[in-house]
Amino acid sequence: MNQANLSRLCTVSRRTFMTAAAGAAAGCATVPKGARCAAVSGAPITLPPLPYAQDALAPLISAQTLSFHYGKHHQGYVNTLNKLLPGSSFAGQSLEAVVCATAGCADHAALFNNAAQVWNHTFYWKSLAPAGSGGAPSAALAAAIHAAFGSMEACNKALADAALTQFGSGWAWLVAKKGAVSVVKTPNAETPFTQKGVTPLLTLDVWEHAYYLDWQNRRADYVKAVLDKLVNWSFASANYAVAKA
Repeated sequence: MNQANLSRLCTVSRRTFMTAAAGAAAGCATVPKGARCAAVSGAPITLPPLPYAQDALAPLISAQTLSFHYGKHHQGYVNTLNKLLPGSSFAGQSLEAVVCATAGCADHAALFNNAAQVWNHTFYWKSLAPAGSGGAPSAALAAAIHAAFGSMEACNKALADAALTQFGSGWAWLVAKKGAVSVVKTPNAETPFTQKGVTPLLTLDVWEHAYYLDWQNRRADYVKAVLDKLVNWSFASANYAVAKA
């Protein structure tokens, strides 16, 4: 498809976007309630609070990293999005609706990238928990993991492989579709909830700013530390319950 045809395809009319906002656009998956971001409702998007203190993930993820990653990078996406939304046909809609309606649209790449990064980062913070407090997968999620991978260890290996083989910046995800779980990776700001029937359960950020202050170029060590100690399986289990409902 040439660029002109792609631009025509991706031009979002107000009518089309309102359909998206109602939950029918682009086959976007239902986002688990606990993972949703606040609706825009005409007001500027605000940076959601962290679910723990900035030093709560230390020493594996330091307070310094959280200060920059959350306070500079995440806040930066929020600030840029708030500059792009006013006057657009997307103003006043939920963050999820904006992401769904702009996914894959070259004409709205800046809106998508910043909206998706706001959402992805909010989801990432909730995917983590201070060491020893993230719980274990629910019985239902554990059964799905064993059905898909054979063991928790194999699931973690699949997540690690996705995180380590994602070239450049991106994300590794545990997702559910029709009750089955799988691991996917997405580049840059891409997010799996724009795909029909796919519900994200947890994510691992492999942009360099997520780990470089603490781990430098040792992405593998960062990934292992998170998977071994910091995964919020209670959050993933709650998301899986929504996916199964």
